[in-house]
Amino acid sequence: MSVPSTDRQFQRQAITEHFLTALEDVVWRYRALSRHVEHADLHAEVITAEVAHQLAVARRALHRLPSATA
Repeated sequence: MSVPSTDRQFQRQAITEHFLTALEDVVWRYRALSRHVEHADLHAEVITAEVAHQLAVARRALHRLPSATA
């Protein structure tokens, strides 16, 4: 199934926007947590896991996009 280039570009843009918004949310949560330095190691682990999760979500979404030439 062939997907018009403009549809594919729109989908990629939507995935990108979602990814960037999710990362921005991680930053805001980290800033809220950073006041509690006694748990800094735990916060770093949680942040790392959240970023890894968002990367996986974005990659899956991009791989699900039908090829422009299929």
